Amino acid sequence: MTRTLRHKLLWTLVAVLAVVAALSGVVDELGQQHATRAFQRALVTFAVARTLNGVISVAQGTELAIEPGGVGMVFSLGQILDPINDLVERFSTVMLVATSSIGLQTVLLSITAWWGTTLALTIFAGYAVIALWWKRLNSGEPRSLAVRLLLIALFVRFAVPLLVIGTNLVFDTFLVADQVAATTALETTRDQIEQLNEESRPPMLEDQSLVDRLSSMLDESLASVNPREQLDRLRARVSDSVEQIIDLIVMFVFQTIILPLVFLWLVIQLLKSLGERATRL
Repeated sequence: MTRTLRHKLLWTLVAVLAVVAALSGVVDELGQQHATRAFQRALVTFAVARTLNGVISVAQGTELAIEPGGVGMVFSLGQILDPINDLVERFSTVMLVATSSIGLQTVLLSITAWWGTTLALTIFAGYAVIALWWKRLNSGEPRSLAVRLLLIALFVRFAVPLLVIGTNLVFDTFLVADQVAATTALETTRDQIEQLNEESRPPMLEDQSLVDRLSSMLDESLASVNPREQLDRLRARVSDSVEQIIDLIVMFVFQTIILPLVFLWLVIQLLKSLGERATRL
């Protein structure tokens, strides 16, 4: 089998497989599944970032007394939360951009799966096969043009699905467990701050019997043992949360910006290499 014949068979196989993949929608469905999971993960993390920002804003002016009845040292939760406050706001912005980026990928998947794009690919694939095997077109320029048009159609039709699939496969393999753990830890931090906000609110004034008042005083005395420990735990958790937020920022920037650019560059380089070989048929 000659080199030219091998190239003809290879390009014919590429054209046929491309049309089959486009018509079957297998690649599109897989890309949509990955994009949906990625969007849900980003949306959950974005929601955690927004609610964490909200409870921190509420806690900025909250004071917590260490002794019963407010006698003794009084701590401001805002002092503890200052190191994380600005970082959470920036984290919310990053997650908004990341979520929007994944949402844009979902829109692009719908565009590339449009029947018109599939029809264009089918036409260019058919033209390439004809140009490869029909003697009247099987010369340098028409054949090269046909293959280049096929490559352009392949890029338009499959670049986004392959980019989404490749990006999320890398993320699912190496980063998803760390992302889930960091998000869960931030949820715990949010719940702990929210609990302290609730505990620091003044009690509702109600008519109480002597027994009820004595019971309330006893509960308050018992609860006063815990605030110092709670504040120490909160300080430690805030310190951990700073690291977790930075990790999440790195993960989502890597998933939504760096990895897509890397995969896009690889796809372009592959198609350029194939196009250069096509001119030497």
